[in-house]
Amino acid sequence: MGTQVNEMSEHILIVEDDTDVREALCDALMLEGYDVVSAENGAEALRYLHTGARPCLILLDLMMPVMDGWTFRETMLTDPALSAIPVVVMTAAGPQRAATVQANLVLHKPLQMDTVVGVVQEHCPDGAS
Repeated sequence: MGTQVNEMSEHILIVEDDTDVREALCDALMLEGYDVVSAENGAEALRYLHTGARPCLILLDLMMPVMDGWTFRETMLTDPALSAIPVVVMTAAGPQRAATVQANLVLHKPLQMDTVVGVVQEHCPDGAS
């Protein structure tokens, strides 16, 4: 699990198994003033969310070991406490496969960091300090 923040603070949860991508996203968003927490897979992210933490946005990779993004999102949607958290999918999966997950938006890899930052700003306008 990445950086810990106050459970009630506005923050972003990044769920990404690729260490380089995860760290680049964390670094870019922290430079923009956001609090960021990261998880390497869906199971780790669910454990974090079950602590009561409520991020303003989840950036979710789909293809991960242990628990993939599809399973993570299906599990989230069955839990009323988690289902309303906005999710933006980041994936290298084809558009048809990516469309099978219920998300607010799908960003296709390779990611453009300015696009990611813009999406975060739309969902978490009060998050940057």
